Amino acid sequence: MSVSSTRSSGEELDELESVSWYHYDLSRHAAEALLLSNGVNGNFLLRNSNKGPDCFALSVRAKDSVKHFHVRRQFGRYSFGFNEFPSLQDFCSHFANQPLLGSETGNLIVLRFPYPRQVEEPSIYETVCVHTAMQTGRHENDPVPNVPALGTKEGYLVKQGFLIKSWKQRWFTLHRYELKYFKDKMFVDPIRTLNLTECSAVQFDYSQERVNCFCLVFPERTFYLCAKSGAEADEWIKILRWKLSQVKKG
Repeated sequence: MSVSSTRSSGEELDELESVSWYHYDLSRHAAEALLLSNGVNGNFLLRNSNKGPDCFALSVRAKDSVKHFHVRRQFGRYSFGFNEFPSLQDFCSHFANQPLLGSETGNLIVLRFPYPRQVEEPSIYETVCVHTAMQTGRHENDPVPNVPALGTKEGYLVKQGFLIKSWKQRWFTLHRYELKYFKDKMFVDPIRTLNLTECSAVQFDYSQERVNCFCLVFPERTFYLCAKSGAEADEWIKILRWKLSQVKKG
């Protein structure tokens, strides 16, 4: 598979072109799809961010999700995490040493393998045996359905029980429109899978006398969850609300 992206004509040659794992204007959606389908745990790539011309995003495969981190360039210096690198060479050397990242969720991620911009493709193609129109009268400019973005997230949350109102820590994963929670991170089978297409609201909650709490409202039940910090709760709420907005768009 070869991943490339077009750039505007006359754009100045960028020093980042020499970095094999720089993917130009690869979108967040495409980066997640690429790393989840073809990558392995610890794969990472650098891409342009929509924050500005000297802003970039480092996308990292972390097991069954993809994390995104800010990278900034100013006067030839690169800022990432707690470090500032005086040159592109120093920046790339840092990643060659497999750095360990810790996010607000408490998860540790080792950046093991850069995902190259160009990957050799097999020269194998299928022969067309049937070719006919299934629907006639359509035009190439007719509207087509929007493809839902992936928007993955995972982490520990504390959940209130349904019958017994005790609070227990569970491992949550968000992929597409499914929010799953597990007894712990190492378990393969989830305790339950919540279909976000049935969720009507996600909001902060102050009724449980707990901090950093939010709730998901379903027809048959409201789920109360608590994060380790206000920032982490806000991040969960934002991505879950974004998922609901995608559902409403159809």
